[in-house]
Order: sequence, then structure tokens, then C-alpha cells
Amino acid sequence: MAALSVTLLHGNDEFAIALRVDELRARLDASGAAMNFSRMDGRAPDFEQLTAALQAVPLLASHRLLVLDHPSALPKDRLLTLLAHRPSTTEVALVETELLKPDHWLVRWAQAGNATVEVHLLPRRWEMPHWIERETKRQGGQIDAAAAIRLAEMTGEDTRQAAQEIAKLLTYVDGQRPITVADVEHLGVVSAQSSVFDLVDALASGDGRQAQRTLHRLLEEEDLLALWGMIIRQFRLLLLTREILEEGGTPAQVQQELLLHEFVAQKITAQARRFSLAALESLYRQLLEIDENAKTGQMPLDVALDALVVQLAR
Repeated sequence: MAALSVTLLHGNDEFAIALRVDELRARLDASGAAMNFSRMDGRAPDFEQLTAALQAVPLLASHRLLVLDHPSALPKDRLLTLLAHRPSTTEVALVETELLKPDHWLVRWAQAGNATVEVHLLPRRWEMPHWIERETKRQGGQIDAAAAIRLAEMTGEDTRQAAQEIAKLLTYVDGQRPITVADVEHLGVVSAQSSVFDLVDALASGDGRQAQRTLHRLLEEEDLLALWGMIIRQFRLLLLTREILEEGGTPAQVQQELLLHEFVAQKITAQARRFSLAALESLYRQLLEIDENAKTGQMPLDVALDALVVQLAR
């Protein structure tokens, strides 16, 4: 019997990778699925357990499945030797939740005929409405195009959150009709990215109280580093948009050059018009200084963000 396949799954769309792993697991014989599935992490290697998982004989089934997360953290030669000597009844999924470069040793090894390579990347922001429509269909429902656009604006490129919101919305409509914009608004679907837009709106209008409320809610509900990344991205987009406007550009050019959805491009263009180019350049330099101070321990990131919002609101 020929050896079962090895599949290398890599990319930044963790949700898509998780779905693919579920598909591989679903192919296990139902009677012994739990006994014939193993998952291990290459960042905390136990070679005795890894060897046992690769060499184990399937119980009451035709094959086993081993999912190995972060395989590139393991010593190259040792891992490849173990894979080469696994029995024909062991299927392996190698999972890296980041995009590996084409010259990475794991990609080169796989492309040499040793494994199937699958790349799973997050949709770009302007692609999210179509992704939401497809995911809604996969979950057995329908969504209006306008509702998909609204949900995409709220969830950003977070496919896992979007899928969870779709599931809630489908439960709400009980499969009786397509999801509408009113449904999305009624359930109050709010994402950190959408709230970052609200934060910038409050700052641009000088509403310091609202800006602080929004920031404090975000700090309570979101991972600090993830939130910080969103804020930096938002102001970077504002700066780039303002530069396009300074050269006589339009929202359509903003959409095209920054690869944004039309709705987002219009919204960020409106925000950028409320700041001068000099102000955005100065602010972006401040953000970089805050980032450096946080990394060197000079000031906690949440404290620095709070101080920045107070300063900008003035």
C-alpha cells in the first residue's frame, strides 16, 4: 500500500486552515475517529510521543491522522527522517499559521514531491463581502449583497469572527429568508476594527469624552497588541489617503491604490479630509515613538494610548 499523503497547510487565514483540518479529520472512519487522531505542537517537541504518533497502527480503521502544528520549529533533518519512515497508514497535516517563503526548507521539501502544498490567505478587505456570501452559503443560508458589505465593514478581514457572526445571523433568521442589513444592525455586530473607525471619528470631531469611552471599551474587550496593530494600520491608511487627496485624488483612487472596499474607501477618505497632512505625519511619528517606548518598557502601551487620546481630543 502506498503511503498516505502529507499536506502542508500554511498562510495567515487560521479559520480556513482549521476548516481544512476538519475536512481531513472527517475522512477518518467514524468508529475509531477519536482513537486515530493526534495533534501535536512542534514548538514543544516530545520526540518520543511524536514518533509514537507517527508509527502507531490504526485501531479499527484504515488509517490515522496526525496534525503537527508549527513543524518548522523542529530540527529539519529529524522531522524529515520521521516523516520518511512513517507507515503507509499514517496521514500527516503540517500546519503553519503564517505564510512561508518560497525558499523555506519545508516548502522546498514539499514541492519536491513529498507533500501537497495548500496556501490559505486572508481575503483582502475589498474581497470580504464575496467571502461572506460564500461562507453564508457554506453554512446553509443566504445573505443580501448590502448586508454582506455591512458585515465586512464591521468584521474587517477576520474570517473567524465573520463566520461566527454569520452563524448567529442565520440562527436569527431561522433559515427562512436571506440575511438583511437590518438583521446585521439589529444584532449589533461590532468589531474592534469598526470601533477603531468610531474612535477616529470622535478624535476628528474633538469629542474627547466619546473617544475615551470608545478606547476604554476596546481595551477591555480586545487583545492589546491586536488593537494596537489596528490603530497603527488605521492611521497609516489615513496618512496614505491624505497624500492621495493632496495630489488631487478621489475616493475611487483611494480604493484602487490602497486595495480597500468601496464603502471603507469612502469612509476613510471622509476621515482623512478632517486632518491636515502635517498633523497626520506628526501623529504617525508619535505612534512609532509609542511603539518603541512600549517595546523598551519605558511606558505601558495602554497608558500611552490613553494619554494620546487625551492629547488628540484637545
